[in-house]
Amino acid sequence: MGLWVGIGCQRGVSKLAIQRAIESVFTEYNLDLATVAGLATLDRKANEPGLIEYWRESGWFLKIYSPERLNSVVVSNPSPRVSALSETMSVAEAAALCAAQTNILLVPKQKFQLGAGAKFVTIAIAQSST
Repeated sequence: MGLWVGIGCQRGVSKLAIQRAIESVFTEYNLDLATVAGLATLDRKANEPGLIEYWRESGWFLKIYSPERLNSVVVSNPSPRVSALSETMSVAEAAALCAAQTNILLVPKQKFQLGAGAKFVTIAIAQSST
């Protein structure tokens, strides 16, 4: 069993923003980073330099999904704003659920920003049963 971290982000988000967002969620929910199986995101986000840098340093798996696949997942917090930008109602929650192959979120989407004017990162976590 492992945790899958779904990540949505604005273009140009930094590795530090992603790292701090993940660390913040894990601290707030008393989760252990050593239990992470991998990261999951929308195919369009898979080439984000900050995300790629964080993923490579983490040593975790990375799963990417098409908007069509993410749209096939029922999420508790769909976002019309996200849909307008990415053709899917959810990135972080749907990607975490797809990767973990479950329909239960351990942590619903949490939105982070390092400071005023910084890029946003959204994190959601699901636990795999396998």
